[in-house]
Amino acid sequence: MSAVSKRVLVTGGAGFIGSHLCERLLDAGNDVLCVDNYFTGRRANVEHLLDNSRFEVVRHDVTFPLYVEVDEIYNLACPASPIHYQHDPVQTTKTSVHGAINMLGLAKRLRARILQASTSEVYGDPHVHPQPESYWGNVNPIGFRSCYDEGKRCAETLFFDYYRQHRLRIKVARIFNTYGPRMHPKDGRVVSNFIMQALAGEPITIYGDGSQTRSFCFVSDLVEALIRLMEAPDDVIGPVNLGNPVEMSIRELAEMVIELTGSRSELVQKPLPHDDPVQRRPDISLARRTLDWEPTVRLRDGLAATITYFAELRRELGLEKGAGQ
Repeated sequence: MSAVSKRVLVTGGAGFIGSHLCERLLDAGNDVLCVDNYFTGRRANVEHLLDNSRFEVVRHDVTFPLYVEVDEIYNLACPASPIHYQHDPVQTTKTSVHGAINMLGLAKRLRARILQASTSEVYGDPHVHPQPESYWGNVNPIGFRSCYDEGKRCAETLFFDYYRQHRLRIKVARIFNTYGPRMHPKDGRVVSNFIMQALAGEPITIYGDGSQTRSFCFVSDLVEALIRLMEAPDDVIGPVNLGNPVEMSIRELAEMVIELTGSRSELVQKPLPHDDPVQRRPDISLARRTLDWEPTVRLRDGLAATITYFAELRRELGLEKGAGQ
């Protein structure tokens, strides 16, 4: 961690990952400007930071230019779960593309380092497993998920063109499935879905037969990787896969959640969503080599912390029904 205090902009800073990143940057002694339009981010995620004099929150949509003075930019702004990014697909693409253009323009003016939170979705439904950064992907450009997939791919293009054309100091992180406290309870992602259903004693919904696989990285591990990438030498630009290489089936995840919650929920199957990847696991060789990073939090431990968070959230919302009822 750098000993020099910086002024750092985090777009999407009130979101799940963004709020944890803001927290870590503050703990390191930086001034943090959190920018969010609260479409999926929540003020509650950063309320505990508001009394910190080095923390500032601005409500702003990154599809419009932003005029601030900062040393570094983490561009995390974009709805990241299918239920949210498919709600307004045109706006999702605009957030990825126009947002990238605006943040890159700001970084160019300030000569600031800028990190793009890209995604494993750039690989689509991969034909190569696990996915290395050299793989170009298998993405449907006109499908229901393409607003997010292609938006993020275009943002990567913009970042590399600004790097080549303007010698901008860029970093590109391809983030794989991440979970932990402050996930949105209705984001439609598999971890939050399973936990909320299990805590309510409702049937746990599995799409397809549950044999499709994912790998799950706890949010603290992911944030550590983002900071290491930003602080790496300028020739470490990425894209760099950031995620947990331990792979498991969706059915195995559901069974683990039931065990950890003590729920009596049963599994029910529904048709697999359109363009849903069958396999997803990162090759993190590059992150290990260039960032000296790999995940350290075991899935069982991370799930236990996430379950505790959602159980408390249910109590705050007055949803008192227990998992075993």
